Amino acid sequence: MPQTSREIVKDTLTFNYPSRIPREIISLPWAIKRYPKTVKEIETRFPNDICGVDYFYPTSLRVKGKENEIGKYTDEWGCEFVNILDGMMGEVKKPILKELSDWKSIKPPYEWLPTDFDKIKEITKKFCAETDKFVRANCIPRPWERYQFIRGTENAMMDCVVQDDDFFNLLNTIHQFYLKEFEMWAKTDVDGLMFMDDWGSQNSLLISPKLWREIFKPLYKEYCDIAHTNNKFVFMHSDGYIIDIYEDLIEIGVDAINSQLFCMDIEEIGRRFRGRITFWGEIDRQNVLPSKDPKIGRQAVQKLAKNLYDPNGGIIDQFEFGLDVNPETAIAVLEEWGKVNKRYLL
Repeated sequence: MPQTSREIVKDTLTFNYPSRIPREIISLPWAIKRYPKTVKEIETRFPNDICGVDYFYPTSLRVKGKENEIGKYTDEWGCEFVNILDGMMGEVKKPILKELSDWKSIKPPYEWLPTDFDKIKEITKKFCAETDKFVRANCIPRPWERYQFIRGTENAMMDCVVQDDDFFNLLNTIHQFYLKEFEMWAKTDVDGLMFMDDWGSQNSLLISPKLWREIFKPLYKEYCDIAHTNNKFVFMHSDGYIIDIYEDLIEIGVDAINSQLFCMDIEEIGRRFRGRITFWGEIDRQNVLPSKDPKIGRQAVQKLAKNLYDPNGGIIDQFEFGLDVNPETAIAVLEEWGKVNKRYLL
């Protein structure tokens, strides 16, 4: 009997010889609006093996505007984003906390969290029972990014260096909210949980690895511990050059990492980490996917397969169909992963 999507993803994450390489293609609003036919083709020919829960959080009174439309958007924390491109997320131009000493003015949106937990459990249980896909929770803690949204990136970097009590108080305020949300979803029937923070520039971490280990690694370990205590898999996303913390992420229990592999030395990543963590994508969004030559996309897939493929598992075919992606190259990437399946698995 053929494996279900859920079984394939779980076997991939546990290195238990999945019947094929699973997929998760994320189409951003930008692509959905501009290339609806391509998005439909991808969904039809290359359906995802991973999905989110069909559940939406209550509307927060702090939210104003539309997240992916041109103009201003205020999120559930009160952070205002300015967007100049339809279909994409904007940037925070005016941080809401100018003086770190005023950290107590930051009120996490606890009112935004669902109050009827039994209802969430019921909806999630029904949803998970009716799909054969691997289900990941609809919560994504991002303590470092949230800190930047509140303070601004320049201030946040300085706060990391100075490290006074107010810095840790604000960071803990953010973290405690995310812990509550994470614990809530860990008690449901979902298969996996996720957290994220973009830690890399184009060629280095944003802060020193030592500082990252002292301040942020313990926070992420708490997320991993909650997930594994409740028999959930842990996914993490982080853009940029993050090879310096791969070992740490494996150590704290991250099961699958989504990183910009082409910012780093893929051969070195393969030598050091293949077979130890699942590479949950991704194909280069800066040069490969925007390329007008689909052959570039096919070559990128072969490079990943050569260096990261393990017959036990450890690879998820994933990329983001977003800004400036060439539809023909996106399709070529997916077709090439199909060839990898045939070459290695059949």
